[in-house]
Amino acid sequence: MTWWGVLLIGIACLIVGGIIGFIITRKIIQKQLKDNPPINENQIRAMYRSMGRKPSEADIKKTMNAVKRGK
Repeated sequence: MTWWGVLLIGIACLIVGGIIGFIITRKIIQKQLKDNPPINENQIRAMYRSMGRKPSEADIKKTMNAVKRGK
């Protein structure tokens, strides 16, 4: 087999491996997000209550915005 044939097979294997890796990673991330959803307002309220504070709506919105900016 010539060197360019080996090169083409190598490139094809890299492309196929990248596509398969992308699909597997996407499935794993979707499953993780389904099992462990991102933080929501009820969880923030529970967090404030566990710290012994009664959260105002402004506190909750501020914390939600900070979480969204952090992503």
